[in-house]
Amino acid sequence: MIKNRGIAVKLTLLILSSMTVILAVILGSYYFYSTEIIEKNVRENAGNLVLATVNRIDKVLLPIEKVPQNVAYSLESFEYDRAQIIQLVRTVVKNNPDIYGAAIAFAPYVYAERLKRFAPYCYRKSAKEVAVMEVPYDYFYWDWFQIPKELNRPVWSEPYFDEGAGNIIMATYSVPFYRNIAGGRQFMGVVTADISLAWLQEIIASIQIEETGYGFLISKNGTFVTHPRSSLIMNETIFSLAEDRGDPGMRELGRKMIRGQSGIATFKSLITGKMCWLAYEPLPSSSWSLGILFPKDELMRDITQLNKKVIYISLLGFVFLFLVIVWIAGTITRPIRALSKATEDIGVGNLDAELPLIKSQDEVGRLSTSFGSMQRSLKEYIEELKETTAAKERIESELKVARDIQMGILHKIFPPFPDREDFDIFATIEPAKEVGGDLYDFFFLDDDHLCFAVGDVSGKGVPAALFMAVSKTLIMTKATKGLTSEAVLSRVNEDLSLDNPSMMFVTLFLGILNIRTGELEYCNGGHNPPYILRKNGDIELIEMTGGMALGIMEDFSYQSKKVQIEDGDAIFLFTDGVTEATNTDEELFSEERLERDLAELYEKPIHELVDEMMVRIKAFAEGMPQADDITMMVLKYFGDKGQGRS
Repeated sequence: MIKNRGIAVKLTLLILSSMTVILAVILGSYYFYSTEIIEKNVRENAGNLVLATVNRIDKVLLPIEKVPQNVAYSLESFEYDRAQIIQLVRTVVKNNPDIYGAAIAFAPYVYAERLKRFAPYCYRKSAKEVAVMEVPYDYFYWDWFQIPKELNRPVWSEPYFDEGAGNIIMATYSVPFYRNIAGGRQFMGVVTADISLAWLQEIIASIQIEETGYGFLISKNGTFVTHPRSSLIMNETIFSLAEDRGDPGMRELGRKMIRGQSGIATFKSLITGKMCWLAYEPLPSSSWSLGILFPKDELMRDITQLNKKVIYISLLGFVFLFLVIVWIAGTITRPIRALSKATEDIGVGNLDAELPLIKSQDEVGRLSTSFGSMQRSLKEYIEELKETTAAKERIESELKVARDIQMGILHKIFPPFPDREDFDIFATIEPAKEVGGDLYDFFFLDDDHLCFAVGDVSGKGVPAALFMAVSKTLIMTKATKGLTSEAVLSRVNEDLSLDNPSMMFVTLFLGILNIRTGELEYCNGGHNPPYILRKNGDIELIEMTGGMALGIMEDFSYQSKKVQIEDGDAIFLFTDGVTEATNTDEELFSEERLERDLAELYEKPIHELVDEMMVRIKAFAEGMPQADDITMMVLKYFGDKGQGRS
């Protein structure tokens, strides 16, 4: 991987990759813009060429259209006998070299009552000779006769082979003519002028674009009128080829061409199979469409060759640049490699390793000086670290002893009164640090009164642990037979407040339970109120007594209250480390979550209840360090006729 390579390799790869990107962008931009300019010029030239060719064809077709139009006008205005009609047709062909043949085709029985058809046809037999014949077939249903009759206007026919008359592939321009008979306009027949497709093929075949570019002409139905591939002429349409090739693009292009649209599109050559630009334009006179193909690869040949030369030159420059960069990178990194070797020796503990002599005052020289300073500092630091580590180990050992002492003054054997069946009690503590400030305690004042307490000292660590030990000792010494809970808290508060320069305090809940009657007399010194877990599943919050934390005000007057505990009820006491446990989303465990969990666990044996609550608290705060001590105590009352622990 590149991250494990040396600086010289990284420097070389970074510079070369940057140069490669820059070079690629330059070459790509050059190729893109040069190609764009050539394509623009090709499109402009293609449009001009196709328009010029269309105009060239129309210059021939438009005069051809005028001839039958004039003859039709003459037939509507004057009467001609048979000889005059034949002479008129002969003159038309003789005087118009672009017309291959012409005819005047009368409607059935129009020229004479007993003559069904009469259509004298003159055609160019040779350059100087014009032959005359009558159309030998019933032409009344041919397109060149039927379509202008039905549309009532001149039209160009689709290309066809005129068998029996011209005997060539031709297209016919037909003009209907009429006469006013009995007050109405009656169709009399059509005047036609034929052109040979060989003439159009010569014009379009003269179009040569590079080596393989060509032109073609399709009729208004898509039939190929001219094409370099002669097998397509009159045999295929652009749509039949699109169907054979499965090419929807060709089919759509054919639709645009027969609709008389113009434009430039991409098209696969029918001869070479290569992609080309196709410029297409309709012939205004006949509604046919002319297409001219411009081969892309041939037109782009020069720019492609130029780009190859530029790439070749760039590669030579790239190789030269690579050699220069390798030499420069090696020169720069050689002293760094020497420093690296020396620091490896220092890293394995040889602090007396000799650093390379670098005389330059550049970054490498300053780095060598810094390594020398670091070498000296490391020697001093290691000596100091030995002393600090020894001191830390002593402190950790002392903290472990302090933790053992602190845990030793708390009850840790349960059940603590195995011979009592009228109640059961269980407690646990989880300090946030080696030692903590939470406390719990329970003891008998006499045979019928059990005193129990849970407290939380302000702060953390050793000071809190010492204050906790003092508080627990004072509770034990001040709580004597006959005293109420408020009296005990008042005495403890007085002693804690007398000499408290650090202004530490402890929140404390102290209760005295009459084991015989179930009456609980209690006093709360600013602590979280406990819960009563009723036998029927109700969760009750013990009412506050309005007391403040101990150790703050010497003469504060505490008040106690009473509540009745029934057989099967339990009291759940805790510190704020339970409800203020925080998860990774900075949400608190909260009293609501605690009450919900207690409602699910109240029927469990008290040690299982406490253990499960601890599991749920740690699962909630998973991923976050414990910020406060966690203490829980459960006292379950069975009555003076105790039924045993559950």
